[in-house]
Amino acid sequence: MLGRLARWLRVLGFDTLYEPTLSDPELVARAELDGRIVLTRDRALLRDLRPERAVEITSDDPLVQLSAVVERCELAPPAALFTRCLLCNVILDDLPDDAGRALLPPKSRELPGPVRRCSRCGRVYWNGSHARRMQATLRAALPAWFP
Repeated sequence: MLGRLARWLRVLGFDTLYEPTLSDPELVARAELDGRIVLTRDRALLRDLRPERAVEITSDDPLVQLSAVVERCELAPPAALFTRCLLCNVILDDLPDDAGRALLPPKSRELPGPVRRCSRCGRVYWNGSHARRMQATLRAALPAWFP
């Protein structure tokens, strides 16, 4: 339901659990055990299970959702972007320059910035045009964070 919001939160470096296979009671129990905030569009979940900490998401637009979560949860701007795997939520490992550059497409090997890899899924991250587009999108969605 909120998979794209979860990815944007991970771009910002926030520890974001997203497991759509969990039942509502499992989700609430896991959130309470881990001290997490439940983000949901499911009013029945909020009404019936009453999680200790929850935010109702009302928009369909992931960037509007992101802005609302930032405001409602009073989140602080991150020190750096792209520090977590967008798929696994694992904190990325910085790769040594030579090893990291060897994993990139040839046209990306000269780009500045760190090369990072997920220790769980092996996905590689670097500051390519896709990252710059995402940064521009975040500047538009969270102008107070990225003046």
